[in-house]
Amino acid sequence: MSEDLEGLRRRFCDVVSARIATIRADGGPHVATRWFVWREDGLWVATRVGDATWEHAIRDARVSIVIDHGRDWREIAGVRIEGVAELMPAEHPDMREPMSAWHDKYRSMFSLDGFERFAQAVPVLGFVHVVPSRVEAWNHATQPPTWGLAGPADRS
Repeated sequence: MSEDLEGLRRRFCDVVSARIATIRADGGPHVATRWFVWREDGLWVATRVGDATWEHAIRDARVSIVIDHGRDWREIAGVRIEGVAELMPAEHPDMREPMSAWHDKYRSMFSLDGFERFAQAVPVLGFVHVVPSRVEAWNHATQPPTWGLAGPADRS
């Protein structure tokens, strides 16, 4: 699938969560589901300062992020973004605009006791900022499936 980055940003910016993959100390993958905003200056993925995602990104800043949507085969579309993580605590002066965008996106989830529950679960909020260096996208509405089709050498 070939879409420009801005088109992908517009298509996936309203998805509720993304999955971010970091590299553990033993070299294995660590994947976590997180809230995010995708702005023109990159993706801002919310996480707890000091959690596994944060600590892995301190040690090795290479990350991969997957955002997808849809349930039925013809609806499933997604994007995988690779880049280098820049860790930013929520109180950093450069976080004013990303935090505003993040708050606007998730405001409805903080109603009733939502904010209190969030604050208890995430005592120190931070963001993983990723400027995409590699992007791969897929859209099953426009691409036929490719797995499960045996090639001539696979048929018995």
